Amino acid sequence: MTALVTTHDAGHVRTITLNRAEKKNALSQALAWGVIEAVDAAAADDNVWVVAITGSGDAFCAGLDLSPGAEPYTPQTAMAAQLDDIGWVGNFLLSIRKRCDKPVVGGVNGVAVGAGLGLAMATDVRLIARSARLMAGYTRIGGSPDAGLTITLPQAMGYEKAMRFMMENRTLVGDEAVAWGMAGEAVDDDKFAARLADYCQSLCDWSPITLRLLKRGMVRSYESPDLESQLRYEVSNIRKAFGSEDGQEARRAFLEKRKPVFQGR
Repeated sequence: MTALVTTHDAGHVRTITLNRAEKKNALSQALAWGVIEAVDAAAADDNVWVVAITGSGDAFCAGLDLSPGAEPYTPQTAMAAQLDDIGWVGNFLLSIRKRCDKPVVGGVNGVAVGAGLGLAMATDVRLIARSARLMAGYTRIGGSPDAGLTITLPQAMGYEKAMRFMMENRTLVGDEAVAWGMAGEAVDDDKFAARLADYCQSLCDWSPITLRLLKRGMVRSYESPDLESQLRYEVSNIRKAFGSEDGQEARRAFLEKRKPVFQGR
C-alpha cells in the first residue's frame, strides 16, 4: 500500500508530501493525521531546520474527502483520542505554528480547498504555482470555516478581504493569490518544484536558532495582548540568539566578510 504521507530530506530541509494524487490529495482521517504526525516528527528532529509541505500530482489538497463511501468527519484514531475536540482540522494550525518552531514553507503546487486551504494557510510562508486555485468553499456546502482559516486568512489579507473571499466563495489563481496576500510568490508550474527546493535551501543559510526564535516571537505576538510582555519576550529571544554559538559565528563572519558556517548550537 502506498504511504499517504511521504517525507524526503535534502540537507537540513524536510519535505512532507501529501500522497493521494488519485483523490487530489483529499483528506481522509489517515492522511490528515499523517501530515500532523510528520510535522511533529520534523519539529523533534534537530537535523531538520526547515520544513516544506506540498502535494503530489497536480493538487495541493482538495479538502475533506466528500466522495461516496468516504469516512465520516469525526476523529477516530488513537492519536485523536488523546486530544480534545479540536480534532485534526485544528491540529493543522497547532502542529505547524505552536508545536513546530521551525519555518514551515507551503508549496502550493495545485488546488487548495477547504481544510486543504487551511493547511496551506497554516504554513509560515507560501509559494504558489501560477495555475494553482485557492478557494474556501464552505458557503457552497453550507459549512463554516475551520482548519484555522478564521485566524490565518484575516492575518494574511485583513478582515474585509477575508470576509469577501469566504462569503463570495471566491477562487483566486496564482498571481491573484499573491496580490491578496495569501502567498508571497507565484512560480511557473514547470519550475515550481525546483523553486520550492531552492527557496527552502536558501533559508538554511541562516542559523536555525535565529529562525526558530524569530518564529516563536512572531507566533506569540498574535497570541499576546500585552505589549510590554511581548517586548520583553523579544529581548529574551535576542539574548538567546546572540549568546548561541551560531550567533557568535554570524558576527565573526560578518566582520571577516565571509559566509558563516552554522551548527545549530
